[in-house]
Amino acid sequence: MSPTFRSFVSRNYRFFFVGALVNNVGTWMGRTAQSWLVLTELTDHDAAALGIVTALQFLPMVLLAPFAGLAADRFAKRRVLTLTQGSLALVQLVTAALVLSGTATLASIYVLTFLYGAAAAVDAPTRQAFVSEVVGPDLLSNAVGLNSANFNTARLIGPALAGLLIALVGTGWVFVIDAVSVAAIIVCLWLMDPRALQPAPRAASKGGIRAGIAYVVHRPDILLVLAVVFVHGTFGMNFQMTIALMATTVYGKGPGEFGLLGSIMAIGSLAAALLAARRPQPRLAVVLGGVGAFAVANTVAALAPTYWTFAILLVLVGLTAMTILPTANSLVQLAVEPQMRGRVMALYMAIFMGGTPLGAPVVGWIGAMWGARWTMLVGSIADVLVLLGALAYLSRGRGHLLMRPAHLQRRRPRVVRYGAQTRSRADREVTQDEPTHPTRRRPRRTGGDVAGRGRRADVLIGAGPVPGAPAVAGAAECRADGRVGADYRTSTEPSASTASMQAVNARTSSGSTAGNTPTRN
Repeated sequence: MSPTFRSFVSRNYRFFFVGALVNNVGTWMGRTAQSWLVLTELTDHDAAALGIVTALQFLPMVLLAPFAGLAADRFAKRRVLTLTQGSLALVQLVTAALVLSGTATLASIYVLTFLYGAAAAVDAPTRQAFVSEVVGPDLLSNAVGLNSANFNTARLIGPALAGLLIALVGTGWVFVIDAVSVAAIIVCLWLMDPRALQPAPRAASKGGIRAGIAYVVHRPDILLVLAVVFVHGTFGMNFQMTIALMATTVYGKGPGEFGLLGSIMAIGSLAAALLAARRPQPRLAVVLGGVGAFAVANTVAALAPTYWTFAILLVLVGLTAMTILPTANSLVQLAVEPQMRGRVMALYMAIFMGGTPLGAPVVGWIGAMWGARWTMLVGSIADVLVLLGALAYLSRGRGHLLMRPAHLQRRRPRVVRYGAQTRSRADREVTQDEPTHPTRRRPRRTGGDVAGRGRRADVLIGAGPVPGAPAVAGAAECRADGRVGADYRTSTEPSASTASMQAVNARTSSGSTAGNTPTRN
């Protein structure tokens, strides 16, 4: 099988992919119908109203992110996804009923859009975290890329099909189709073999939200990715609004041409997603390179003189935009612990999609004041600024993060003397479900030993016990920022030779101690 499609060896993933494809086509049809409804049927091309609708759709991502992530980590993900998808279908059916009966108003669409966003706020991080349970860590990067290809394949089909149906049967029936498409993902979820899933350990019953936030705060590598994704998502990814404004106000096109633009852009997005699926490891350098390329492509597209020139340039815009997002998603997922993944991905989705409530009204106002072209140009300017900021940050001795694989973006454990420091809840939760292994102790000098107290730390390296080893006198806490590595214990063992000390230090620095992820070439 081609490396691009290696996740298809999993029967469960094949079910997930097919169900998600049908569901995503319906979702894109619903998004296109919503934009057309607000822009042409409920208002007279009011860019500000469309910006408010877009903001309300993604505002719940910010408000509910901590609770949504905790739900993804604490409850069975298939059940959570079934409930959220059912809720999304119900909202779309109510929207369809209002539109078909002629009673839809802008205020009612505002309310329904917010409810839709609330269900999506729980669905998105749960779906993201569920992928790792379907394929496991070895195929996760590939599966994320294929999921992005799935999403953009639907983007290729959905808007064009929606534009055609809007012209033939009206907007209301497109919402009905969106609601019905939910059945596909629910059926495929329950056709999976539960024995082949790899569920993550459940989150602690108390303090889980604080633990998730503390975990991310102490991970500067993740914070950098989140900062780039926030700016790019807030100002550069408002295509639901910018393409609608460009099609209607700049080029004077109807629903068919508007829907076609979304499908043309999806060609580039699909190509980028397949390239991301083929890469063996996601790297930060790819994310930052994509940001720079997007700024250039988006600027040229914003200045396109004709409709067809704009349509062709959207292929490059989609290619560069999707170079950034799947890679950033994989970087974050592979860099976190399984039992933290739901909460971290909830924060990721909140920052990526939740920035829209801030950016969409601003971009809509810019469109109303200065014209539709500026709604795209502001995204290019914002991406250039965040790229320069990221490069300045990396230039301060952090350049190694550019090419380092995501599974190695974890700090080595830091030794803390027994009783001197208490681990945070995030650290305790990371280790509470880790299996214990037979261990062999090798002496390692700590900072306290230099003072003459004769105390040493035993590094547990996942090997069998040494016969005649002295009894353990006490336990030392070991913590890393967001990653717990080897366990350390203190004893009254006699001094070791210098060669033995160097061997232990070499093993520790190479990540070969128990609990560290082995280096993968």
